Amino acid sequence: MKNISLRQLKIFEAVARHLNYTRAAEEFFLTQPAVSMQVKQLEEQLGLALFEQLGKRIHLTEAGKEVLAYARTIGQQLDEMETVLNRMKGMQGGRLRISVATTANYFIPVLLGSFSRNFPDVTISLDVTNRETLLRQLGENTVDLVIMGQPPVEADVEAEAFKDNPLVVVAPLDHPLAGKKKIPLARLQEETFLVRESGSGTRIAMERFFNERGMRLKTGMEVGSNEAIKQSVQAGLGLGLLSRATIEQELALKRLVVLDIAEFPIMRHWYVVHRRGKRPSAAAEAFRKFLLDETRTHT
Repeated sequence: MKNISLRQLKIFEAVARHLNYTRAAEEFFLTQPAVSMQVKQLEEQLGLALFEQLGKRIHLTEAGKEVLAYARTIGQQLDEMETVLNRMKGMQGGRLRISVATTANYFIPVLLGSFSRNFPDVTISLDVTNRETLLRQLGENTVDLVIMGQPPVEADVEAEAFKDNPLVVVAPLDHPLAGKKKIPLARLQEETFLVRESGSGTRIAMERFFNERGMRLKTGMEVGSNEAIKQSVQAGLGLGLLSRATIEQELALKRLVVLDIAEFPIMRHWYVVHRRGKRPSAAAEAFRKFLLDETRTHT
């Protein structure tokens, strides 16, 4: 036990998080055999297997689950210590771990670029992922900040709105409704909609909006990305409900059109979210303040 290293625990945590040796190796810029060796040495020192192979996939053993909980606690405590010491030293550097919903990736890189110019010594780790993963990361406290369109109501988090996120109905240029004014909402029941995967923020907002009005839409394909919805709408497979931020290029190139529907757009917001009670790193707090100040300046 006394020979266990922090590096072994960090590598083990990455393998456990991905349940994949190759992805963990990429995260640490190591080879897959090197990662496997670190985990094997950790298992030998503990005298217990941490993973088991079932078919082509690996799974945590009961011992592995226990070690993972301790490894994460140790990692979080070390991060907090680094935060406190950096503040004592007045450092403006450090590390920022941020995860964003896929739709937010249309505007977040621009904000991160501006932030980096102001804080060049901050190392940024950006993960663009789906809502399910964002909720898991918040629950496991593995990121500093999350950018999402619909914060979880039941989770112990703090969320601050910083940017409007209007949802609009998009159609191909030759659609019969294109160019018409104040189209009645009920008219949409005659159309087929392409929808995001169940559980996505956009899908939840769409279903809530129409359910509150006693309407049921016809849905066609279930699509896993905004890009796929845009391509499918252009191909004439149906209408789409998308964040305005995702379609600026298509509108400029006249590949899509926003329909003028009564009661639209659906007004939502983007939120910066973190675990309640989490002590933010200096970098995370700087980015949170930058985000709120920057977006409010341009509204």
